[in-house]
Amino acid sequence: MATQLLIAFALTLAAGLSTAIGGLVVLKKKQLSDRFLATSLGFSAGVMLWVSFAEIVPKATQNLSEAFGDRGEAAAVAAFFGGVLLIALIDRLVPDVVNPPEQHEAGGVDVRKLGNMGIMTAAAIALHNIPEGIAVAIQMWQATGSRKRAFTWAALTGLAEPIGALVGFLLLLPLLGPMTLGIAFGAVAGIMVFISIDELLPTAVATGRHHAAIYGLIVGMAIMAISLLLFA
Repeated sequence: MATQLLIAFALTLAAGLSTAIGGLVVLKKKQLSDRFLATSLGFSAGVMLWVSFAEIVPKATQNLSEAFGDRGEAAAVAAFFGGVLLIALIDRLVPDVVNPPEQHEAGGVDVRKLGNMGIMTAAAIALHNIPEGIAVAIQMWQATGSRKRAFTWAALTGLAEPIGALVGFLLLLPLLGPMTLGIAFGAVAGIMVFISIDELLPTAVATGRHHAAIYGLIVGMAIMAISLLLFA
């Protein structure tokens, strides 16, 4: 159990630190091209959309079916749109905040498959966080004129990831089971899909490089699809 928890937190930390990796771009490049930004954001959206629908939603349905039987699929749909509603409300109340990170840890239910999905989700979030870090760093660079300050803000954004994992673990440990995991998976999928459609894709298209955004989207989906097949 202790080893599994360490692995889970390590994956979450790695996903969070990927935001800092994205922030490094402002230290290396004087000017990011619109094509690069559109491709990166489209790629991130593709990764998140594919892993949400192909992996996280089915896992939510599986767990909630264990908890509610024939009503499990309906419960998974409710959890998904509950996540969408939650992040939409947050987006409405705090419209300028970079999309909040999402994560979850593997418990004792079907440990091997949950572990594989945890790796895939961490990879998806990590891939998404790199261009997220780029976006944060660029905005801060333009606002402050300081590359170091821009990188610092990108890195701090990523630190929310492991902190969220720790808080989630402490709060959910007594309740961990098929129902809790299913609801969490469904809500996380909804959050990731909303972020992709509401934030990443519109920003990518707004660069004026529509085709670059679409190509990035397709490549991101393809890479996650291949990764899921390899880890199946």
